[in-house]
Amino acid sequence: MSDKTKNKNKNENRTKGSRPDGRSARSRLRAEQLRRRRTRARWRRAGIAAGITAILLGGGTALAIGTANGGAQDGQVTVPANASGADGTLIVYGRATARNTLDVWEDFRCPYCGKLERTDGKAIQRFADTGVYKIRYHMGTFLDGNLGGHGSMEALQAAGAALNESTARFKAFHDVLYADQPDERTDAFADRNHLLALAAKVPGLTTPTFVKAVKDGTYAGWAHRVSDAFTRSGVDSTPTLKLNGRTLAVLDATGNPIPPAEYTALIQRSVSGGSR
Repeated sequence: MSDKTKNKNKNENRTKGSRPDGRSARSRLRAEQLRRRRTRARWRRAGIAAGITAILLGGGTALAIGTANGGAQDGQVTVPANASGADGTLIVYGRATARNTLDVWEDFRCPYCGKLERTDGKAIQRFADTGVYKIRYHMGTFLDGNLGGHGSMEALQAAGAALNESTARFKAFHDVLYADQPDERTDAFADRNHLLALAAKVPGLTTPTFVKAVKDGTYAGWAHRVSDAFTRSGVDSTPTLKLNGRTLAVLDATGNPIPPAEYTALIQRSVSGGSR
């Protein structure tokens, strides 16, 4: 091969953004998103099948599907104080009177959610604290199905115990979980004692009521309900952020969060009626 041909090939590869493994960052991201959608679809089908079986075995009474550590009959779910929405599956942070609404779909084991929160979390919160929008959190647990274990569900039920204390303490605990997020494959959040140790980083959170609720799995049934609502939403990847129903591009083609200044500019354009 001539030097001219070699240089041409190098330039073409550089233009396409190829990596040593022969796959572009964008291609890897698309492949990961496709894998997640397929896995979640399998679990959704499995959940439907399990629900039908529960109805048949229960003599026509629909039963909630729980983990080994919790779960409840549908009519006996304990909903945390400060939960929102008709069925208590929403966590709303910010002023209820805010004109704009930011919907956030996350999973506590999701590494991309962790990256976003650690990069843009303060900017995201700032707009809620100043009344530009209120945040509605939709928490999922699909990574438990994708990777095995139940860390997402345990973290969510512990977050329910924090929400029962106050919305502000839920938000602070939410931030701690992402700040100290383990590798998603380790399932460290499945350990309730580990969750309690992280909760101790939130001033005033580890009240006797909170500690008992986490240890007993008081909000496990609620966590399943929240996760089911996430599945029904049709959102198929996390993190997903929508401002007044419009999806915000908060991750770049490589899956990395946009810088805080760029997030701030994006929100300012959006609420002022500019380009979204």
